[in-house]
Formats: sequence, C-alpha cells, structure tokens
Amino acid sequence: MTPGETAAHDWLTSRHHEAMARLELLVNALVDENARQNLVSRPSLEAVWQRHILDSAQLLHVSRETVPSGSWLDLGSGAGFPGLVIAALQPERPVALVDSRRLRTEWLVRAAAHMGLANVEVILSRVEDLPDRRWSVISARAFAPLDRLLDVAARFSTPETLWLLPKGARAQHELNELGADWNRVFHVEQSLTDPSAGIIVGHLIGRTDKTPSRKRGSRR
Repeated sequence: MTPGETAAHDWLTSRHHEAMARLELLVNALVDENARQNLVSRPSLEAVWQRHILDSAQLLHVSRETVPSGSWLDLGSGAGFPGLVIAALQPERPVALVDSRRLRTEWLVRAAAHMGLANVEVILSRVEDLPDRRWSVISARAFAPLDRLLDVAARFSTPETLWLLPKGARAQHELNELGADWNRVFHVEQSLTDPSAGIIVGHLIGRTDKTPSRKRGSRR
C-alpha cells in the first residue's frame, strides 16, 4: 500500500474494526468486477481505500450532528459508493441502493451477497420512477447537480432527513447557486480524503415555490 492507502486503512480499522473483513471482500470483488465492467476508473483502484472506501465511510463522521438511525437511501449507487460501504459498516441499518443501469444493479446484488449483507435492497429504477417513501438519510455521490437532485428527490425527505452529498470541488458553488425557493439548512464540510472537495450536509425543510425549478423559465 502507498502511505495514503495505509493511512486510510488504519483510519478505518481504528473506527470500524468489526467491518474490515467485509470491506476487504468488497475491495477484492471490486477489483475483479472492474476487469469486466468499468465500475470505477482504473487509476483510482490504486488508491481504492482512500478514494472509495474511506471517501464513503467518512459520511458517518463528517456531520456536526449524529447521523440518524433508520433507513438510508443511496441514489445513483453505481459501483456501490457510498451505499455498499455504509451497509457494510452498519449491517443493522436498512440501506437501499438505486441505479437505473442493469449491469450496475446486478453487481450491487452480487457484492452485497458476497459480503453477507442482509440489510441491502437493490432497486433497478430511475429516481423519477421510485414510489414515494420517506428516509432517515439520503446520499448521492456524483449523481446530479444539487438543484436537479433536489427536484427529483425532495419527495423522499422530511425536515428530519439528513442529506449527505459528496460534491467534490464544486460543493460550495452548487450550494451558492441553489435557488431561494428551497427552504433548507445546508452547509459544506471538507472531505477527509481530499482537501479541495466538499460534502453538502444538512436538512431540507421544504419548498417555497412548488413548481419544479427545471420547468421554470422554460421556452416553448
């Protein structure tokens, strides 16, 4: 391991020792599957513990408030980050992984079974087609710009729902650009894995304008 990989592995071991065997299984399966379908970039596999595992696990630690117990919805799960990692760290928590690509959802089902996780529900669907349901936590990594994400996912949230949204270097910009029609209490936390990256954290209270922002100002 590189020094960065060793540090990430040690950080996880010190806080989630009981989950490390499951995470090792995930990493090994990811490397094998990535040879068949492009789940993550090949260079990122050289820093998989930092770039993907710790980057996901940090969502349980970066919030200024305690992450609520209860159901977790991960949108655009793709390779399984952060959702599969959260499920491995907290096997008592129900975690739903949503993706619209069949190959991705087939991988997620296999990976969850490989880790022996009974708390994972994999859903093949567009987010827009999901039935209404409220969740305790909502995450989305590299899924959609913040305004678009809220347009399609606000209906899964209550004022008590905690949103955890890794956004990279554009986190503060996306939050600043969010329209005033969203009544929210969001802030940006610095990522533990990349000083230039941010995670949008907080609660969505509601909408002052019930018209979806993607439709306002449209031309006919």
